[in-house]
Amino acid sequence: MNFDRIEPGPGEESVWDYPRPPRLEESTKHVQIVFNGVTIADTRRPQRVLETSHPPAYYICPEDIKMEYLHKTLRGSWCEWKGQAGYYTVTVESKEVVNAAWFYPNPNQVFAAIKDYVAFYPSKMDACYVDGELVQSQPGDFYGGWITKDIVGPFKGGPGTWGW
Repeated sequence: MNFDRIEPGPGEESVWDYPRPPRLEESTKHVQIVFNGVTIADTRRPQRVLETSHPPAYYICPEDIKMEYLHKTLRGSWCEWKGQAGYYTVTVESKEVVNAAWFYPNPNQVFAAIKDYVAFYPSKMDACYVDGELVQSQPGDFYGGWITKDIVGPFKGGPGTWGW
């Protein structure tokens, strides 16, 4: 490996301790997503996907999202663990971001709990919060992980990290 793993301190998690294949876990953290001045998602029951070298991706139940702001696109992608993904464009008034969120309409059995749940790229939103903390987006636009003060890396996704 061509990186220096950061040793987690008390209350921290290292992404290098996350499993591969990834693990899905329930969370009670308060997750909020703001776009163009509107809180489009607000939940205290997100699901987290944890995978080696990646900050967590948070998946939100559609009941906790103002779905009128999301519109399905034609984009699709394939995850070897979760299956076929679909995407949403997020539009609030005149502001729009294409393919800003993704979901799994028919995930593999291990990830059945996130069927139709939506994950957002924090880099494409105005703000994403976990328990009131402003999230930093994972480098690059491929993974969409959420970095908070209790998550340490280094993180895959930025320039020069694809070969890890």
